[in-house]
Amino acid sequence: MTIKQRKKDHVELTTSGEVDYLSSTGFEQYQLEHNALPEVNVEDISTEIELLDHRFSFPLFISSMTGGYVEAGSVNAIIAEFCESYNLPFGVGSQRIMLEDPETASSFSVAREKAPNAFIAANIGGAQLVGGLSKQDLNLLLDIIKANAIIVHLNPLQELMQPEGDRNFKGIEEGIKQLCEDSPVPVIVKETGAGISGHVAQRLLEVGVQVIDVAGAGGTSWAKVENKRASNKNPDNTFDNWGLLTTDCIISVQQLQQEYDFELIASGGIRSSHDIAKSLCLGADFAASAQPVIKAVVSNGFEGLEQLFTSWKKQLITILALLGCEQPSDLDSKYIK
Repeated sequence: MTIKQRKKDHVELTTSGEVDYLSSTGFEQYQLEHNALPEVNVEDISTEIELLDHRFSFPLFISSMTGGYVEAGSVNAIIAEFCESYNLPFGVGSQRIMLEDPETASSFSVAREKAPNAFIAANIGGAQLVGGLSKQDLNLLLDIIKANAIIVHLNPLQELMQPEGDRNFKGIEEGIKQLCEDSPVPVIVKETGAGISGHVAQRLLEVGVQVIDVAGAGGTSWAKVENKRASNKNPDNTFDNWGLLTTDCIISVQQLQQEYDFELIASGGIRSSHDIAKSLCLGADFAASAQPVIKAVVSNGFEGLEQLFTSWKKQLITILALLGCEQPSDLDSKYIK
């Protein structure tokens, strides 16, 4: 099974609607507190917010998922064009394949071609940092898309469910530390859907990570994705719902902002602006999502993504108005119960 085919399988399965966690994200445990006397003018409400000293139109980072096969180039092109038009940050999928097969580079470089001014993050797996990432490879990952940041994705659960997955996770922490020292752009570390605990987040912050994306359980189950792939002859479904709830991750990691200077992204089952607003109230600085975006693009291209975003933006403006807030950065724990 080639990496190209694996990447293609991932997108097809994640847009099928059959690989979500049975457990929830935890957002349903919380309610935004209605304000019957909001004292705001809707026309004054802005959805703009900052992340990594960049001001964006909306608190949504389009998470990494695609790249490395022919069709991925067209998906990346649409997402890039959209983010350029609407001033949103996004990350390409894992660029590991690009280091092994230079011919796949165009499925990544198209992102910068379509979005010359957008905030784009490069992406490499934690397992690929064991033993260190050479400066030559680091420069290649960054230069191909003129990256504004680099994402390291942690996915031990997914790798262990994957017949051809990595089995050596010893040395990833040291590899991240080296990357933080070598990288000319901010380093973001994210899970792929099983969550980052407060304990792990603290270790990441100690080695220099600047942004943590918790990517908790409740959205796409990557264990379930790997178990459903046709090439997996020995699936182990007992791990399909393994992971930490997104809300639990947000709360435990946010507490570290009392002693560390970093930004927190909430992801893992973000499916509406209600989830985004609750994330910000629980302490996140930004939110991220992949599955709804990819699904919208695969189904209806640029127009599908535009329709999804328009709906989410209208939703967030309504939420802010009903809470008596004028911008997402106003949201905190007093607006949720």
